[in-house]
Amino acid sequence: MTEQNEYPESGRVRTRVLGTPPADAPIVDSDPIHAPEGVPGVIPQDPVKARKAERLVALLFLIAFLAGAGFIASYVIFQVGTISKTATSNLALGGTLALALMALAAGLTVWVRQIMPKYNLIQERHEMRSDDGTREYVKETFLQGADESGFVKHKLLRRTLLLAAAPLGLLPLVLLKDLGPLPGTSLRHTVWGEPTKNGKPRRLVVEGTGQPIRAADFNSPGGILSVVPEGYEEDLNALAKATLILLKFRPEEIKSGTNLNWTHDGIVAYSKICTHVGCPAALYEQTTHHILCPCHQSTFDAADGARVVFGPAARPLPQLPIGIDEEGYLVAKSDFKVPVGPSFWERGDAEAEARENAS
Repeated sequence: MTEQNEYPESGRVRTRVLGTPPADAPIVDSDPIHAPEGVPGVIPQDPVKARKAERLVALLFLIAFLAGAGFIASYVIFQVGTISKTATSNLALGGTLALALMALAAGLTVWVRQIMPKYNLIQERHEMRSDDGTREYVKETFLQGADESGFVKHKLLRRTLLLAAAPLGLLPLVLLKDLGPLPGTSLRHTVWGEPTKNGKPRRLVVEGTGQPIRAADFNSPGGILSVVPEGYEEDLNALAKATLILLKFRPEEIKSGTNLNWTHDGIVAYSKICTHVGCPAALYEQTTHHILCPCHQSTFDAADGARVVFGPAARPLPQLPIGIDEEGYLVAKSDFKVPVGPSFWERGDAEAEARENAS
């Protein structure tokens, strides 16, 4: 929507788009590199420096394009499934995306600061509402455009246009598939409750090395280990719920909140997954027996059933029942009795089911 105004002194016609400065504003000739000298309020850029900056901006945009293409290639090439593969994928995706965004931002910054002219502007306050004449003009123009487009008159065009746009509205629903399947009851259980292929209880192994742990070797009070289930050392989905903190206490240090039937010779196993938002709670203060989650400072008393003593976590870290096998290695006697990690909408039902099974 435009209006034209004649300027008799110059013989020129100025076209004004609604929403721009009024028709009596001064006419300013535009230039892709610099504004003309002598125009009030305009500080032109040096043409030589501006053209050098133009080449620099083009180079930065080219780098952004190559980095963006590299991100797409990295998504296709670097698959996940193991810790090392996931680390490589994250490095490739994060590096290329960061480079693309940084190059694009740098190019836009140089464009604005070294190519576009600088203006000293003063914005005057005015009434936000358009006058009645302008509002009526917009209404008439809109109705005229709708009539000329034939959107109402030509039913075939209207219906096929709506048909063509319908799949675009469904695209977000299709992309929801990448969020994965619904969890169902998988949040209630971990692999600790699954026996090994030979039907024996699953051993606790050191995270990173996969070395099984003998109770006799883990005999120093104050000791702490991060452990995972045997056979799932590289399964990220399983480790997200099943990673443990293994602690060694003197008998007199263990308080009533800890289930002694789930310990062995002062060794206690707690879930490493914070019950607030699922961060790894692995910082341990030996003198106070406190486990600290570094994300939001939730603090748990490891000697007293990992109860919450500070922070936003709403419940203790679940304790895993442990024992030893015939060779003296630490094993899981069963799964956790309550779901691990943050609370979710079905956790109450899961805990009720666990109490019923325990009774």
